[in-house]
Amino acid sequence: MEQKNTWETYSEEQMKQVDAFAREYMNFLDNGKTERECIDQIVNTLENAGYEELEALVKADKKLKTGDKVYSVWMNKSIVLFQIGREKMENGINILGAHIDSPRLDVKQNPLYEDGGFAYLDTHYYGGVKKYQWVTIPLSIHGVVVKKDGSTVEINVGENEDDPVFFVSDLLIHLAQEQMEKKANKVIEGEALDIIVGNKPLVINKDKEKDEEEKSAEKDAVKKGILEILKNNYDFEEEDFVSAELEVVPAGKAREAGFDRSMILSYGQDDRVCAFSSLKAMLEIGETDRTACCILVDKEEIGSVGATGMQSKFFENAVAEVMNLSGEYSELSLRRCLAHSCMLSSDVSSAFDPAYASSFDKKNVAYLGGGMVFNKFTGRGGKSGSNDANAEYLGHIRAIFEKEKVNFQTAELGKVDLGGGGTIAYILALYGMNVIDSGVAVLNMHAPWEATSKADVYETKRGYVAFLENASL
Repeated sequence: MEQKNTWETYSEEQMKQVDAFAREYMNFLDNGKTERECIDQIVNTLENAGYEELEALVKADKKLKTGDKVYSVWMNKSIVLFQIGREKMENGINILGAHIDSPRLDVKQNPLYEDGGFAYLDTHYYGGVKKYQWVTIPLSIHGVVVKKDGSTVEINVGENEDDPVFFVSDLLIHLAQEQMEKKANKVIEGEALDIIVGNKPLVINKDKEKDEEEKSAEKDAVKKGILEILKNNYDFEEEDFVSAELEVVPAGKAREAGFDRSMILSYGQDDRVCAFSSLKAMLEIGETDRTACCILVDKEEIGSVGATGMQSKFFENAVAEVMNLSGEYSELSLRRCLAHSCMLSSDVSSAFDPAYASSFDKKNVAYLGGGMVFNKFTGRGGKSGSNDANAEYLGHIRAIFEKEKVNFQTAELGKVDLGGGGTIAYILALYGMNVIDSGVAVLNMHAPWEATSKADVYETKRGYVAFLENASL
């Protein structure tokens, strides 16, 4: 089948819409480098759009009706939102599901140490990364420190122009003969991804005679200097690292890429590109026959585990609460709702890279500029760990997209025996609902800086709107 370039289908007015949408998206990326930061942005947006918090409605026992909009946040890292439709939820709902976590470095619970005149924070990488990509680039620290008294200190250092940044060092090329002979996964190992956070020792008064305690402090003078800064600037002690969640991510803003400004280069586009497009689709739709739902979850990059991952009962519990406020809850009705639902697992796909053409099947790969991507299945090798969507469901989606003139392409993640990956699709499919992976093609996936096409981002949002308004299989 001949692949159409989405840019060639746009009018001048649509081109302006693409650029405007890209600017909104880039701002979302700049202000949402962690799950918590994404949730803060999303909640502010929803409340301005008339959404109400589900938990407050439950306490007030307020009944829901067609057109009502509600959201529920779980542990400040996952969120689900609903717009109530005309039909009973028992007949099924239309769901978009994306994740807002991305590969990064996590600061350990006992992280701060000094060695060779440097102060370091010990880290543990999160998700699938090429570890060598994380050395010598400017890094920032985002997150929260929760103290024993329950107060929370928010940390965001490295993004403003006058902020300091941090980095992981690498061996100079002049001495790297042995290092260069190692396999790529051993060139930089996990325990070597500690970030340098200081080099200046805490100065002790030279004019007085030092006691034994001061002499001892000199042994870790750089570390002591960092601790003093943390206390003075952020009001937390070394022991507070135990109850901290600090994420180390690339410092810097999303940028337009290419002379033609056709692409976006940024950290965290897997999978915040689909999260943002899903959110905007929910805000754009009018009243619908079926209830529209959007799930934005944590922990996908490490298997969707934990209380904030898709494998938790958070989503199912929220659906039950919404059905109860709509006057139609029963265990059987909940099961019917989930089984009769339609879902787009809104996640990214690998984009064809001509520099590594041998890794892809050119007939079955996503191209930047090719529009929204559908992956009938993911998994590894012989489709292991995959959700494989039914042909009937694909036919239904095709009909919707042709009617709404949405540009789309189909793809696989790469050549059959080269690897693979997974999404949250198989987890929702366990309810018996129709699910297919769909989203945006990404170049440099899981690297500190990933690339997408502005046209694909915009077209995916259009596809999500069409799905929410028309899916009914």
